[in-house]
Amino acid sequence: MRQSDSHEVSQLNELKIDVGALCFTAHYVLNGNVIMCEQMPIYGGYAGGLEETTIVDVATHLNAFVMTQASWHLDGPIHVRWGITTAREALAVAGHCARAIEANTHLLLGNQYYTMAGPCTTMCLLETAAQAITDTASGREILSGVASSKGVATNFTTAMEARMMAEAARAAAGMELDQVNRILDQLVGLYEKNYKTAPKGKSFAECYDVVKLTPSQEYLDVYEEAVSTLTELGLNYWRK
Repeated sequence: MRQSDSHEVSQLNELKIDVGALCFTAHYVLNGNVIMCEQMPIYGGYAGGLEETTIVDVATHLNAFVMTQASWHLDGPIHVRWGITTAREALAVAGHCARAIEANTHLLLGNQYYTMAGPCTTMCLLETAAQAITDTASGREILSGVASSKGVATNFTTAMEARMMAEAARAAAGMELDQVNRILDQLVGLYEKNYKTAPKGKSFAECYDVVKLTPSQEYLDVYEEAVSTLTELGLNYWRK
């Protein structure tokens, strides 16, 4: 790896770190590397509820820059029941935390994406859009995703989810917060009732041409369906 590449070190839950991580952090610092410190506070876990988890998330960010001399911090509040970052509560934690830090510092913040549904499904794309909108409105500089199907299914992630992440972020850029909140409330309501029956979707090989690395027509149609839903909710990016 180059010094300019992000070298990851992870904190443990909550606000802990192991000796091994400190050892290679020391190596990164001495070598002058770019350091990305990652941590995913758990809503409903050791930290508690919404307010408590948000406080822990803010502390985790500050701790990353002090203890590991991080160049940037990768967040990812996750729901203890569903194991995703796109749940309503996880989005609230991420949004409030980022707004607080951005209002008082110049620190570089990122967020990682874990959706319930898998590739080639409208639900996956809507989940992705909800988090991208939240991250953009709350001032995060880096979006990291998407780990579809909760990031646990082999070969169940594609570039189409990343495309939605990028386009939804651009769609939300500059919007007033009250409008963002109205859109998010409706958007999350469209998929959160389907957590128990969320579709796993299709593997990369099933929804992509593995030679040309292009999405299937089926996935392009699914993408357009998601775009249509988001446009109806008030995101005008695709009408331009």
